[in-house]
Amino acid sequence: MKKASTKKDELDIPELTREQLGKGVRGKYHKQFMAGTNLVAIRPDIHKVFPNSEAVNAALETMITIAHQTHQLVDKPKRPAKKRAAA
Repeated sequence: MKKASTKKDELDIPELTREQLGKGVRGKYHKQFMAGTNLVAIRPDIHKVFPNSEAVNAALETMITIAHQTHQLVDKPKRPAKKRAAA
């Protein structure tokens, strides 16, 4: 059984000319780019629990707080060992 060809010449995708693409807008996404927008794709089952960015941010902030608290409990600075007096 032959695999389907994925060569560009054999695909039925019409090539667009510059005129067909329309007029571009300079700086259309500049504000979003400068704001540092990050997009993340999440699974649909997670999206049901966290329907918007505020819910996701609140959950992540809570996890960060818990991580810092447990880190402080586990990684307490150790005291230097006392030297024993010679017998």
